[in-house]
Amino acid sequence: MTYFPSTLAAIDRMLSDEFRIVERSDKGAALIEEDRFGYQSLHYLVKFSARRSRLPEYETFSDAMAEIQVRTILQHAWAEIEHDIQYKSASVILAEIRRRFMALAGMLEIADREFQAIQDADKQLRAGARSRVEGGQLSQVEITPDALKAFLDKRLGADGRMSEFSYDWTARLLKRLGFRTLEQVERCISGYDDNQLSRIATGSRLGQTGRFECMLLAGMGENYIQHHTFAGYPWYARQEHERIERIKREGVEVRDYDPLLDQPDTSPRTDSPADSDGNIAAAEVLLVGQSEVETAFNKGIEPTR
Repeated sequence: MTYFPSTLAAIDRMLSDEFRIVERSDKGAALIEEDRFGYQSLHYLVKFSARRSRLPEYETFSDAMAEIQVRTILQHAWAEIEHDIQYKSASVILAEIRRRFMALAGMLEIADREFQAIQDADKQLRAGARSRVEGGQLSQVEITPDALKAFLDKRLGADGRMSEFSYDWTARLLKRLGFRTLEQVERCISGYDDNQLSRIATGSRLGQTGRFECMLLAGMGENYIQHHTFAGYPWYARQEHERIERIKREGVEVRDYDPLLDQPDTSPRTDSPADSDGNIAAAEVLLVGQSEVETAFNKGIEPTR
């Protein structure tokens, strides 16, 4: 099973490379010719290729034939439920039920296409954001984990130790601090040496996102501490205040940048038009994510920094 229809073509190529296709049957294509909706799946009868059959471990199975069925998750869900109901029927499935199955098949086909369109759009928008980061057009780049990684890789150098969770957590933190675009982030950390700040503040060279947080601390000062995810923990405030004092003693300027007072005149380029419901949903997801991070932190689990 696959998530998206586009993967079906990739699997078809893989099967053609790895096996000898004896028969290939597209069940959905047959329905299209009859102007009907219903069961959709690719069925293959395959044998091992001559190259693989020559290998000792496969020689015994050189004449064996197997059937492989390939379909999307939604196609599979329809097929399983339809088969279950039809199999249990003592006689031919009722016309009313058959019509409803056909209608549902059409809806699921539309859903498959829409999921594919969403995936294609997501890839395109991610690539566009990375391209704008590379070109320095930061005012047009919304803060997402993918865009943040591209920005930090360019700004601080790539760090293979960072996980997807690290960028996701840091992107959430930036939004909590009030940042809306990477241009604001650049203004906040401009002029700082990430390696120098990390060694002054912590005594060592942290990972990419850890060094970035040191830059945010120096750029925002008290604003960073007050709006941080862990602002409510006394130990955290003491730790960050001590780091600020160490930075000041080394002669590095600690600023008071506040992204909430430096909002762009126009909204940043977004993936799609946002409505109030979408904003509320995004806020709820953000709050849930922050809660999970706090719980993990209290258990001694931190994102890679």
